[in-house]
Amino acid sequence: MTRGLEAQLSGQVGTLTLDVSLTLPPSGVTALTGPSGSGKSTLIRALAGLTRLKGQVRIGDETWQDEGVFEPTHRRAIGVVFQDAGLLSHLTVRGNLDFGLRRAPQPHTIRFDDVVDLMGLSGLIDRSTARLSGGERQRVAMARALLAQPRLLLMDEPLASLDPESKALILPYLQALHQSLSLPVLYVAHDREEIATLADRIAVMRAGRITSMEDHAGVPSLEGRSRAEIEALAQAALDAGLRPRVRS
Repeated sequence: MTRGLEAQLSGQVGTLTLDVSLTLPPSGVTALTGPSGSGKSTLIRALAGLTRLKGQVRIGDETWQDEGVFEPTHRRAIGVVFQDAGLLSHLTVRGNLDFGLRRAPQPHTIRFDDVVDLMGLSGLIDRSTARLSGGERQRVAMARALLAQPRLLLMDEPLASLDPESKALILPYLQALHQSLSLPVLYVAHDREEIATLADRIAVMRAGRITSMEDHAGVPSLEGRSRAEIEALAQAALDAGLRPRVRS
């Protein structure tokens, strides 16, 4: 059976003590949510090799980090999208996409034209990035991340800096991306609409630990669970934006 992501990471980053065990299936979107300061962005950076912690990171049959191994970011087959698109301002949209493709290993299984079509960029391809809206910039950033031929896609609140109208415009592209990909995606989000639209499962993080991981579509059974587990599930639902139904 094909394996997805397996990670065990721990360490101190500033005042945060991180101690995470995370397993993701080979495909699908896992929404990572939780209070500010709980360690979500730190975890993303550690998986990307940008922050060095103790532990192990494996994707499929590749080991990115272990006791005697630490692959730098440029040697990890990852695509990363942050709140700031981080585009190269001196290049056009095409230039930014070519930059992502050039750092990718051969053969290219994710094709340039397919990504341009998927993210609706054909009409912007020769435009300067300085002339793009916020939503357009994020679409270019996502396309560039995909063209890096990733085995893991990390997205750290990619819509957080956008206004509601821009978010509404870009969500259909994210849905299409979700339906077209066959790789694990870890998507940091607070917004209930983003989680409801995109997530296959929801992981809740608190104080440097993942306290809950549940399928989004399913309702977890409470049979046989301890009081502490039931309370944790209830808190996870609240953190994910779910609210109890009030009977009239």
